[in-house]
Amino acid sequence: PDSSYAGVYRAVIDDHKANGALDPRTMGTVPNVGLMAQKAEEYGSHDKTFEVESAGTVRVVDASGTTLIEHDVEPGDVWRACQAKDAPIQDWIRLAVDRARATGAPAVFWLDETRAHDAELLKKVRPALGELDTDGLQIEVMDVAEATRFTLERARRGEDTISVTGNVLRDYLTDLFPILELGTSAKMLSIVPLMQGGGLFETGAGGSAPKHVQQFEKEGHLRWDSLGEFLALAVSLEFLADKTDNGRARLLGQTLDRATGTLLEEGRSPSRKVGELDNRGSHFYLALNWARELAAQSDDAELAERFGPVAEKLAAAEETIVDELAAAQGAPVDLGGYFRPDREKAAAAMRPSATLNALVAAI
Repeated sequence: PDSSYAGVYRAVIDDHKANGALDPRTMGTVPNVGLMAQKAEEYGSHDKTFEVESAGTVRVVDASGTTLIEHDVEPGDVWRACQAKDAPIQDWIRLAVDRARATGAPAVFWLDETRAHDAELLKKVRPALGELDTDGLQIEVMDVAEATRFTLERARRGEDTISVTGNVLRDYLTDLFPILELGTSAKMLSIVPLMQGGGLFETGAGGSAPKHVQQFEKEGHLRWDSLGEFLALAVSLEFLADKTDNGRARLLGQTLDRATGTLLEEGRSPSRKVGELDNRGSHFYLALNWARELAAQSDDAELAERFGPVAEKLAAAEETIVDELAAAQGAPVDLGGYFRPDREKAAAAMRPSATLNALVAAI
């Protein structure tokens, strides 16, 4: 991690000392527009990361032979170049303005004029903002500490604030604010608009995946909460509907959203304890809720007719299905591999209810 961003955490801690805990029921949210296309500011494993073998100097030299930056290095150092191309930067700026327009929330560029890389970005951000339609929008440029304070003040008032950041801060903030809001970043929907017009809708694991798989292999209980995936699926259906004018896809997305809401209201999320509801049980309840929503809606009679009997059969078999899912817990599970499970063994482990499988197959 980059110590330059320590100011973010200092500002958060100072705010909590002064004002107490945030209230998740009333606080505003902090969606992020992150610069990441075409390996912009990539900090993971990429072709510009080097392990230094001997002492010396690393230089970045342009085509004319001018040295742009140089660093003295020692054996064992990891040296990494950071780059961002013009097209992703322009797309990022446009996207920030689009999100501010769509939501009415202020968009804050977390850029520090005293940092070399940020200063270069600002040479592109300011002219681009001048050319875009920003009438009636609040667009700010702040260093990280100031931006954190501004965002938290608004969050405490129940107001949303868009953070517009480079790639590393995108990673930090999409962990930090969900954790303050929900206690985890593993239930958050992440939307990445792609430069050619597509979209990537996903959820993070919040670092929890290994523990979940280990418990599943040992005790047959998978406590992973698929909430973020349910949200991502609904949004991708709505995205498809917008792109292709597909009314049925929109209806599927809207009914899935309502089904997910019911799942949360009824407390059908996975438990950590063996013998209680796990990921497979929450999927059953989502299927039941979704079928009920499709049966109850009046916008598409064919869908309602198709899913009415499905909802009835799932509801009638609820006790049997929950019992079959519970019976599959409490014993070790052989997935045929940890990093790459055997497909058939994994499918059998994840679908242990014969009753539910038959009802799904019959749709």
